[in-house]
Amino acid sequence: MLQLFSLKRALAISFVGLGLASASVMAQQISVEELMNRIRAERTNDQNVTRDRENRFRTEMDEQRKQTAKVQADKATADAKTKRLDAEYADNEKKIKELNELLKVNQGNLGELFGVTRQVAGDTLSTFSASLVTTQLDASLKKGQETRLEFMRNLGAAKKLPNIADLERMWTEMLTEMKAGGETVRYNAPVMTGEGDATQDMEVVRVASFMAYGADKYLLYLPSKSKLSTLERQPADGSIMSSASKLLKNTSETGYMEAVIDPARGALLSQYVERPNMWERIRHGEVVVYVTLALGIIGVVLAVFQYFYLIMAKMNVSAQLKRMATPMKNNALGRMLLSVSGADGHGADKDRPEVVELRISESVLREIPKLERFQSFLRLAVAAGPLLGLIGTVIGMINTFQSITASGTSDPKLMANGIGQAMIATVMGLGVAIPLLFINSGLVALSKSVIHVLEEESSSLLAKKLRQQQH
Repeated sequence: MLQLFSLKRALAISFVGLGLASASVMAQQISVEELMNRIRAERTNDQNVTRDRENRFRTEMDEQRKQTAKVQADKATADAKTKRLDAEYADNEKKIKELNELLKVNQGNLGELFGVTRQVAGDTLSTFSASLVTTQLDASLKKGQETRLEFMRNLGAAKKLPNIADLERMWTEMLTEMKAGGETVRYNAPVMTGEGDATQDMEVVRVASFMAYGADKYLLYLPSKSKLSTLERQPADGSIMSSASKLLKNTSETGYMEAVIDPARGALLSQYVERPNMWERIRHGEVVVYVTLALGIIGVVLAVFQYFYLIMAKMNVSAQLKRMATPMKNNALGRMLLSVSGADGHGADKDRPEVVELRISESVLREIPKLERFQSFLRLAVAAGPLLGLIGTVIGMINTFQSITASGTSDPKLMANGIGQAMIATVMGLGVAIPLLFINSGLVALSKSVIHVLEEESSSLLAKKLRQQQH
């Protein structure tokens, strides 16, 4: 008590010593008892909080112990179940092995049937894939139905024995192929028009399993897509195209008619239509072929003109032979007679035989250049044609060697362009020279026949003049 009093007194003295003038601060001071009560209350509160936390921790620890015990019990149960399942799995594996052995024994010939079925399905699949009948049968299926190609593909890749329904469908499809492969059928089917994978429905006529026609065109079957496609380049032969048009327009179900058939199912026709035409071959030969062709055209034009001239000259000379008493200026013989008779103002019948002979020779020589016109040019063209072809051949071979040098390989595809150019130039040179050779021979024969008549008549006139002179 005395100590407490002394403490109070010391506190009071301290406060007085710090500042006797602060009355408001002194009013806010608390007693030691109140301070101690507050401290005890806070301690009690802390003890309660600590006790509550300890109780909560103990409760949670108990819960964790219970869960741990449960998990350990579950683990023990699972381990027991695992052991049991492992034992069952081992037993089942043993049973499966025994059953597979029993299955192989019981299958007997069915195993061979399975192998044969898969083999036949694979062979039939390749046949169906290359058959035009596929386009007809696929066009008649509903959306979502399994096609015969899909069926054969699945049957060939099956891992189990086929059932009766699959076997029946397999031989049914094979019989359908054999029957339809010998028929000419008209049906509607999608046809690829060459613009990507776009298709167009059109009426198609199928001739057995060889050819198909549609829209007055030849169609090609694409096994990779199981669809028909129009040939990018149709045959240039009009008779071949008219055959397809007639076949499409013939709606009769009976009778016979001509048609173009490709036994290779379109392969030969594709190669046939890809052959270059005459103009394409000429363009491939380039400049030398153009020069050779121009030379040949000029020669033919001149030869035709000269042929008409010689034919008219021969006809006029033949007409003059029938009227020798009345010479005419429209033919060589008539002009020669007029020159000898003096009607042209250059001589007279009274001239001496030597003068008459000279005048006859002059008249004949004047007519020969017209009759032998263009023959020298044609002989030149005949000689120049093979030489131009030889130049083209050399150029083509140079291009071939350049291609081989640039590529470093002797690929036939690289060599074909230059060799083709060389051969085209050679053929064009010979193709120009040989016809012009025969044409020139005909002109020579025709002109000689007219010149022979002139020489014969000139000799006759000279003989007549000599007889007159002798009498």
